Amino acid sequence: MNRDNTVRALEDRERIWDVAVIGGGATGLGVAVDAATRGYSVVLFEQEDFAKGTSSRSTKLVHGGVRYLAQGDVGLVFEALRERGLLRRNAPHLVENEDFIIPCYRWWEKPFYTIGLTVYDLMAGRLGLGKSLPKKRSTVLKLIPTLKPDGLRGGVSYHDGQFDDARLAVNLAQTATDAGGMVMNYARVTGLLKGADGTVNGVRVEDRFTDRTYDVRAGAVINATGVFVDSILVMDNPEDKPMVRPSQGIHVVLDRSFLGGTSAVMIPKTDDGRVLFAVPWHGKVIVGTTDTLREHPELEPRPLEEEVNFILDTAGRYLIRKPKRSDVLSVFAGLRPLAAPKEEGKSTKEISRSHKIIVSPSKLVTITGGKWTTYRKMAEDTIDRAIRLNLLPDRRCETAHYPIHGYHEPTDFGSPLYFYGSDEQKVLAIKAERPDLGERLHPDYPYTGAEVVWAVHEEMAYTVEDVLARRLRMLLLDARAAIAMAPAAARLMAQELGRDERWQQEQVREFTRLAEGYLLK
Repeated sequence: MNRDNTVRALEDRERIWDVAVIGGGATGLGVAVDAATRGYSVVLFEQEDFAKGTSSRSTKLVHGGVRYLAQGDVGLVFEALRERGLLRRNAPHLVENEDFIIPCYRWWEKPFYTIGLTVYDLMAGRLGLGKSLPKKRSTVLKLIPTLKPDGLRGGVSYHDGQFDDARLAVNLAQTATDAGGMVMNYARVTGLLKGADGTVNGVRVEDRFTDRTYDVRAGAVINATGVFVDSILVMDNPEDKPMVRPSQGIHVVLDRSFLGGTSAVMIPKTDDGRVLFAVPWHGKVIVGTTDTLREHPELEPRPLEEEVNFILDTAGRYLIRKPKRSDVLSVFAGLRPLAAPKEEGKSTKEISRSHKIIVSPSKLVTITGGKWTTYRKMAEDTIDRAIRLNLLPDRRCETAHYPIHGYHEPTDFGSPLYFYGSDEQKVLAIKAERPDLGERLHPDYPYTGAEVVWAVHEEMAYTVEDVLARRLRMLLLDARAAIAMAPAAARLMAQELGRDERWQQEQVREFTRLAEGYLLK
């Protein structure tokens, strides 16, 4: 994965790519992997860093969606359960089989949820992760000792996947390049190129590091920009009406002691009609989420006070120790790209999470909606549509059983470097070769300088935020610790990238300002 190689390829003004992808989140990266593994020449452009937006801010679940089953969206659940199983097989170093507990406080809940989750298991078929079972009160309290015992009648356990979203995004970028594709972060698409007949046949791209502009020709142009799809559609047709309405979901991160075990908790119905998850992740607990319509997409959405209060209050109803604002290590927000509601005031939880592919008269192909779990199927459907439009020669999809970069089995999820998969030994080799890089960036966390150097040279990390937010995840795990780690990370990056003291200071200043937005005042 080398950005300079992509820049050199763009300098060939006569080259025509098979596929140009706009957007480096889950969907765009999935499209790039699908195209590259079919043998097409593909180039991907991301205006910020890979997974900068929604794709690094999920609930960290690879799941079929119990809530969608309750809503009767059977097709989506079937699709997501199959994709959950495929992702578990293709990236076993990132997807962990997680045990979830639904605590039951009313007499009818245990049989009701047992029946529903048995259907969930049957729908997964051979790709299932484990059997759902009713649990006695004593067993539930043993698994989740911090649950309120008063009135607890038992519970139901079921299995879903837990993963690291931004790490999967990095691995998908690596998979695309391993297969011959090219990816480029910090490259903003500023316009669409069109032929004499009005058909989109390329993009105009600005390299944000050099301010150079490139006209990139391609047979198929894919708009996979998530909540920003409308900004690309307007480039194509200024008269287009907005197609996406952002829905905000936030999460708070707490110490692992708030659960007291390795199982996750799912509260099946909250005051707003959604579900609430409390999920172990990298030694912490992520609690979320919310569903709040927002007017405009943002690169750095901020949690609303009422969202934070809702999560803390709801969690406090079920836990012996009610989490307070001072307990929150980090709080982050993401925006879902939902179809704009046709009815005024329609709740986002009523809008299907199924993906949609829109083909403009100009043959611009736009993919939106969906969720992380179904990214692979979304990509397959997108490239298949481009084939049916005669934008690409017909070739079979390969990704259903295609190992993702880093594939490694078995995985020791207790290792602090497990998410590197097959690359873990290479990271350890850096420490062996340069012992000074074995020093911890923070005394409370296992991450060292070697991981920073690896991120710079192998994962296209160019800012302190790239490293601490999306390569090592510290910004989401503990924002105060991330701020403390920033100077050391900046110093190491400056050495590897050839930057000066002024760059270091600016990076620390910018990251600190960003990270303060992840803290509750």
